[in-house]
Amino acid sequence: MDMSDFKYPNLFKPIILAGAVFRNRIFAAPTGYMDNGRFGDMPPEAAYYFERKAKGGVAAVTLGECKVDSKFGCSSQSSTHLDDPLARNSFCRVVDAVRRQGAVCSAELSHSGNRANRNYDPPGIAYGPVDGVDEGFPFYEMPEDVIWYTIEKYAKCAALAKSYGFGMVTLHAGHGWFISQFLSEALNTRKDKWGGPDIENRARLVVEILKAIRKAVGPAFPVEVRISGSECYDGGYGIEEGIKIAKQVEPYLDLLHVSTGSHEVEEVFTVTHPSMFLPDGCNVQYAEEIKKHVNCPVATVGALGNPDLMEDIIASGKADVVEIARGLIADPEIPRKIRTGRGDDINVCMRCLHCFSNLHMTGQFYCAINPEIGREAEMNLAIPPAVRKKVLIAGGGVAGMQAAITCAERGHDVVLCERSGLLGGALRCEADVPFKQNLRRYLDLQGDLVRRAGVDIRLGTEVTPEFARKLAPDAIIAALGAQPVVPEMPGVGGAGVMGAEYAYLHAGETKGRVLIVGGGLAGMELAIYLAGMGREVTIMEMANALNFSGNVIHALAIEGELKRLGVSVVTSTMAAEIGPGGVLGEYVGDRYSPAPFCETIRRGILQSVVTGEAVRPAAEIGARRLFPADTVVFALGQRPRREEALALRECAPLFFQLGDCLEAKNIYAAVSAAYTVARDIGRV
Repeated sequence: MDMSDFKYPNLFKPIILAGAVFRNRIFAAPTGYMDNGRFGDMPPEAAYYFERKAKGGVAAVTLGECKVDSKFGCSSQSSTHLDDPLARNSFCRVVDAVRRQGAVCSAELSHSGNRANRNYDPPGIAYGPVDGVDEGFPFYEMPEDVIWYTIEKYAKCAALAKSYGFGMVTLHAGHGWFISQFLSEALNTRKDKWGGPDIENRARLVVEILKAIRKAVGPAFPVEVRISGSECYDGGYGIEEGIKIAKQVEPYLDLLHVSTGSHEVEEVFTVTHPSMFLPDGCNVQYAEEIKKHVNCPVATVGALGNPDLMEDIIASGKADVVEIARGLIADPEIPRKIRTGRGDDINVCMRCLHCFSNLHMTGQFYCAINPEIGREAEMNLAIPPAVRKKVLIAGGGVAGMQAAITCAERGHDVVLCERSGLLGGALRCEADVPFKQNLRRYLDLQGDLVRRAGVDIRLGTEVTPEFARKLAPDAIIAALGAQPVVPEMPGVGGAGVMGAEYAYLHAGETKGRVLIVGGGLAGMELAIYLAGMGREVTIMEMANALNFSGNVIHALAIEGELKRLGVSVVTSTMAAEIGPGGVLGEYVGDRYSPAPFCETIRRGILQSVVTGEAVRPAAEIGARRLFPADTVVFALGQRPRREEALALRECAPLFFQLGDCLEAKNIYAAVSAAYTVARDIGRV
């Protein structure tokens, strides 16, 4: 590759902050590690997780949510305690792993403020700018002596971070945590020098913290400050206030990291962490505006990963650094791929929020489309060479494609059969959905990787027992997928009645008032798609709540889109009959609940979410009502093709059944199982 005509010279130009050299302008934005010990120490696996980002070529890797005060500042029992001496060894282990890969390791200094200690049993004391109660949890105005105690905790932890080998600290002053609570005019109504309408008073805390940090670490040590450029919700501050905050902190920092929103406000949680419904680089505008008013280097974050977009951000002066969080979970190799001319091979984050949801539910980062994430320690270990096998893969969906790629990488002879004429499976029906374009890119890339791997691809080919026996493989991987459930009721098959897959592919045939029967993810996302096209959409669900299939963070984004687009939601109502005027719905009360139960994160507490009002005709079970509709769409889930798969079980010495033909779940379940099964075939 001739570097003289390199497409991304600005993105890979080093930047010097407080004398420290950062090899390019791509930083790994702060992400926490929640699988920690009782003293806030990180397990050995954490070092592999953060090292993987550095190995991919980023200039800096930031450990998110390093709590500076384990007594008053922790949001959960899985917090990382930077102030606890017992956690020292684990921090040093992570720092060494990142530094030896050539990246700078930073610690995000964090404090939860009035959100602290509520997840403990019993809950501990929490301090904020003023007294208050939230979700039944009281918090108290932080006295001045505790303010100075907290300032000292920040300074001591910055000094500890430097002593552990960190090359930078990142002060978290945004997203609704402690410092941003003091910066907020709505939240900080104190009458003393630490609050009130005067921005200098509200910024006094962060300024004093920064002064103390600088004194503790010295001038030749980079300090990054993360703020919310705008809180993006009614009652929160806007960009004008963000500019004022930036001017207050500018004299005391080396890099101003402009994020947005607040993770303590449901309606903007998926703005702070952009959902699939938002465009690439949706939050760059806030950094761009603030950069016009400051002279310090500025970083931007949010839905970044496209090489051309990131190069333009730097080249045009919108920001000096781009920071990536989930994008580096989907593909830690982003910088290396861009630099070596393989930008088209980037495994683009779909922003499905599976990683974030799984982190909150289980404490583990697992990516829907990258089966190695969350298993970095295992991936770092060499496995024995595989004994070469002939592998037949039945089905070319996400599971089949991943199995084919991994089997080929292991040296097997692979035949991949897909009964349709296109790789990608049922998910191809969403190819034209605007907010699913990264899914489309993923399917296209996987198809390309299958072809490049030299796999024998046979489209339009159904794998029958006769076909399998004739091919005589050593192993069969059945990844046949599932079929949509079609209900048996009067009116099915009539004009204007269709399944969800058909509706996705032929959205133009939907007319007027659309009633979607089924409140799972497929039905809800279809409702958003059709409502965005101008249809009047209603979702009918017989359970007493919508079913987000455990994706508790994506639920927040969907809920926001349903409200924004005016989608009506009817729960506890079963479709009984389809007639010329619409659907006859029967009220079933609370007889059914989603499985798994529909949940979302609300201020750190799992709670039920019901987006609509249940229809209660005369408040009697069995009462019926006609719901007018011009188009009726069924989104009632999938029936696994188990029988077809099991028919192949005696056609080869090794047989594996995975993906939706085993149990209809999600992309993550299919891809991770396919990768694991394929990796072990032929292993001695």
